[in-house]
Amino acid sequence: MFQASKTHLDDLQKKRLEEKCIVIDKQDQVIGAETKKNCHLMENIEKGLLHRAFSVVLFNRKNQLLVQQRADAKYTFLGHFTDSCSSHPLYTPEELEEKDAVGVRKAALRCLQAELGISQEQIFIKDIIFMSRNYHKSPSDDIWGEHEVGYLLLVRKDLTLNPDPREVKSYCYMSQEDLQDLLERGARGEEKITPWFRTIAEGFLFSWWPYLEDVSPFMEPDKIYGL
Repeated sequence: MFQASKTHLDDLQKKRLEEKCIVIDKQDQVIGAETKKNCHLMENIEKGLLHRAFSVVLFNRKNQLLVQQRADAKYTFLGHFTDSCSSHPLYTPEELEEKDAVGVRKAALRCLQAELGISQEQIFIKDIIFMSRNYHKSPSDDIWGEHEVGYLLLVRKDLTLNPDPREVKSYCYMSQEDLQDLLERGARGEEKITPWFRTIAEGFLFSWWPYLEDVSPFMEPDKIYGL
């Protein structure tokens, strides 16, 4: 069954499954490493395997949110609408750095450049603000799923994008009203939306949106939302 579940994956996604994610406990303390494949298999998730992740919410200077639709070759939640960029810090010295969430922010910078095609001249670590963390667990199908403590990162900057079609099926900037309409269509079954994006939107984004021009980090460092 597992082999059958891999048939839709392209070579890039198969390669990504061998990357080493950061395995953590529910307090977000690092306890080891495991392949991305093993971290996302439901049989391991049900045994408690938990890893570190991140989601970037990227706003332009008009305070519109970049929303992407995941490529159909993804191993979880293929074709779903989701946040601007979400992925995983890897088990490397650079991306394990804990102070000020620098490791996770470095991972986000890497993925923003690789996935959305944002050039190195446009975006820097200082542009990525660590806002909060939230716990997330959801199956994608009988084989694959997500079980993460996700770092929620915010960027507000006008950027030129050149997304990799192997990662991103479509993308657009949305107003608060546009996003609310997307969520309502998702609730009616007219669109597919990742469960973590709905949590981020309803739990954080709509309360943040009026204050984006004055945004500053306000996460509670000893609390992980959803636990």
